[in-house]
Amino acid sequence: MSEALELSLKLVRAQTALVRRFDARLSGLHGVSFADLMVLIQLGRAQGGRMRRVDLAQALGLSASGVTRGLVPLERIGLVVREPDPRDARVAYAALTATGRERLVDMLATAEEVADDVFAGDRWGGGGGIDQLSELLAALGGGESAGLGRG
Repeated sequence: MSEALELSLKLVRAQTALVRRFDARLSGLHGVSFADLMVLIQLGRAQGGRMRRVDLAQALGLSASGVTRGLVPLERIGLVVREPDPRDARVAYAALTATGRERLVDMLATAEEVADDVFAGDRWGGGGGIDQLSELLAALGGGESAGLGRG
């Protein structure tokens, strides 16, 4: 196997391990997954707390049907609602509810704790290692996230 492939596989394994850490903490405390949090962050950053489902799918790198499936449990627990477009019946919006906004604040605090735990310690060179990793990931196309980036 080439060095590039080995590195790619390490990145995938690291991403999987990181998502598991976020999932464990978020599901235990808030009843949501990391994927759910990514949806809520996007909606929280959107003007008016709502986005067309197709735009949400594009922002998350998912299919429109994938977003629709992912929104169902968030709608069921009252964090998100479906809003029709009054001018175009073909368009549907996903919107944060007031409860969704409140809970998102708590979820972000939990996610910050997980991230702080992950990047604590000497192996990150007092923050310099984190900055370097951030630059390298940005070069791979990971510069834009759903709002969990540094800064």
